[in-house]
Amino acid sequence: MLLRSDILTAAEGEAAGVDNPQGVGAVLLICEHASRRLPASVGDLGLDAEALSSHIAWDPGALAVAEALSVKLDATLIHQRFSRLVYDCNRPPEAPGAMPEVSEIYEIPGNRDLSPAERYARTAALYVPFHDKVAATIAERTERGQQTVLVTVHSFTPVYLGKPRAVEIGILHDTDRRLADAMLDAAEGGPFRVERNVPYGPEDGVTHTLRLHGLPQGHLNVMIEVRNDLIADAVGQGVVADYLAGLIRAAIGVCQQ
Repeated sequence: MLLRSDILTAAEGEAAGVDNPQGVGAVLLICEHASRRLPASVGDLGLDAEALSSHIAWDPGALAVAEALSVKLDATLIHQRFSRLVYDCNRPPEAPGAMPEVSEIYEIPGNRDLSPAERYARTAALYVPFHDKVAATIAERTERGQQTVLVTVHSFTPVYLGKPRAVEIGILHDTDRRLADAMLDAAEGGPFRVERNVPYGPEDGVTHTLRLHGLPQGHLNVMIEVRNDLIADAVGQGVVADYLAGLIRAAIGVCQQ
């Protein structure tokens, strides 16, 4: 049986990184696709440098936006420290996309025909500790009487399978649409093209983190998708983070009325 230690070495550290753990804001930020780093144990998964720097490996710009939001909202941020190609922490272990064999135009040789033991080892090393950290953080907040508003931060590519995407910011939700509705209302007439459940929706399986940590306890929750050409540099990241912070504050205020 492969073990968790067969995937990550002690020197590589934990699956989840935590910024601003003492943040007193209501928002808890999650960034599941923050990094394109690969553990040494998986090599390059059979991919070249271009593929490993592309959106299939991570969500470019998402961590920078989440970090800026953490400061603006005094929010704790939990982020995955390894690439979604090894394990996509926004998918349950049984989902094919958790360890994808194909992503957009790229085949991923290192994920082909994984044995149950190999899948288990990746799940134990990356998925379980990441979501344990989220669950423990929420439990600690609840214990001390701190509200939790769950906000996950992602980015998406402007062109997917050859099709341009006009939407600039997606506000995604599962069955609990309270925060998303309020954010969409606040976004009307604003500087960005903001739409509901695009470029993905719950039917695509992208709301796993919301379902796992938001819905069962009734926490306000939302998933934000930003087109990655808007956050390709520090200036764009700052502009978008300012805008999103305003939307989030306004929406929480409405939901608490």
